[in-house]
Parts: sequence; structure tokens; C-alpha cells
Amino acid sequence: MIFYTDEESRTLRTAVYGAMLLVSHADPGPVLEERFAGLRALANLSPDLRVVLGAARPSVPAGTDEEIEPLVLEALRRSMKILAARSPEDAASFPRAVLAICREVAEADGVVVDAEDAMVARIEGALVI
Repeated sequence: MIFYTDEESRTLRTAVYGAMLLVSHADPGPVLEERFAGLRALANLSPDLRVVLGAARPSVPAGTDEEIEPLVLEALRRSMKILAARSPEDAASFPRAVLAICREVAEADGVVVDAEDAMVARIEGALVI
């Protein structure tokens, strides 16, 4: 088991839950279906990361989508650095897992629109070490 500091854990939660939120808000739709799809897709993360995400309430910045997007993208970039230093295995699998979670959220209503694809692409861009 890998232990993360409180700040690292908060960053990881902001990254994952924030990415889900940004994709969900990219195309206002069935919020509950999107939320449940995203939560189910958390299974794509490693067991260690699922523990970190489940250890406290989701950490998502307050504000408009335009205000929180740069904060979430920065949390994704910082998460990649944290994982590269702490768990190379998680650093390798984290981008795929986060993108799978984002796709589940986008597909929850059966239709993926251009705004969701664009948001997933921005999230993917932040997941590069």
C-alpha cells in the first residue's frame, strides 16, 4: 500500500472528481446517470488510488466551469507528477483510467457531443508527464 500525504490525496481527488465534473458539465444532461457512471468507472483505478479517493469527500473547487477547469487540469498535471514519484505503475495506468472514467460520464446518456469530446481531449492533454 502506498501512502499519500493529505495534500497529495486532495490533489488526486480534485483531479479525478474534477475531470468527471468537467465532462458532465460540458453537455448538461442526466446528472445522476453521469454521476453513477463515473463512480462505477472508478473501478478502472488501481486499488491504492480507489482507497485514496474513498478516504474523504470529493475535492472539487467551487466556481463556474470556466473558473474550475484550469484548477482541475492543473490537479491532473500535479497528480501525474505525484504518481510518477510515488508509484510508476499508477502513473502508467492513471491516464487510461481517468479517460475511461470521462468516457463513461460522457456516454451515460447514450450520446457524446462535441463539447464532451473537446473536454476529454483537454483532460487527456493534462495527463502527460
